[in-house]
Amino acid sequence: MQATMNDIRIIMKETYSKLVSYKRKENRESFNTELLKVLPQIYRYVSKRLNSAIANGKLNKGMFNPSDFTDQLFIEVYDNIDDIKSENELHVFLFKKVDELLEDSLVEEEFDHVFFDNIDTYSKPEWDAMEENYTQDADGDFLLLDEMDDKSLDKSNYSLNHVFITEEEKKLADKLDATLDKERIYNHVQLILDKMNPPMRTVFELFTNEGLTTEEIADIRKTTQEQVEELLASARQLLKNSFEKRFLIDSN
Repeated sequence: MQATMNDIRIIMKETYSKLVSYKRKENRESFNTELLKVLPQIYRYVSKRLNSAIANGKLNKGMFNPSDFTDQLFIEVYDNIDDIKSENELHVFLFKKVDELLEDSLVEEEFDHVFFDNIDTYSKPEWDAMEENYTQDADGDFLLLDEMDDKSLDKSNYSLNHVFITEEEKKLADKLDATLDKERIYNHVQLILDKMNPPMRTVFELFTNEGLTTEEIADIRKTTQEQVEELLASARQLLKNSFEKRFLIDSN
């Protein structure tokens, strides 16, 4: 079973306490072993960011491995643990540091206006072809998430509840749930996320996959909470529209 957000918070709390203790004892080996316990979540996040860059042609396959970024965290956390005052701060610190490393390496992507402007015109075969191309790449040359062999990296963690949040929208979600399995939902969400610009996509993933609050995301992204909330709302709207247009759900 996939680890819940509460499980992750509990693990982070236990890890934080041990990291502080090991740093005081200058036990670098035990420190790194303990930190490794919370890195699968960060590894998954980095993998998704790199895969999106590859999907959009902004990064050549094989140029980076997720560990190129997560390995640096062993140094960053050890050097800064005395300034990290709680497990919540540690959680945010990990994402903030790896985000900085990623943005130093990745080419900024443009918002795919053409895709979203023409979302009404795509036929079912065109949608299916786009999904097939995405899944072929994801199952082939992309940075596969099962490289770490960790159950917490299960990719069926998107749900329609992340997109359809009002009572009226949940009626649409129920109709979709009756016809789509988790794998199909995941593939469609990821296909649409790969068409968004990095800030919008990253905010959505940090909120839905990583269980971070909008305040924490604002800290990670070095922006305002209001801007994070606007990006999250925009991401949800684009996803909702795409589900409605592709799967012909009547929103009235």
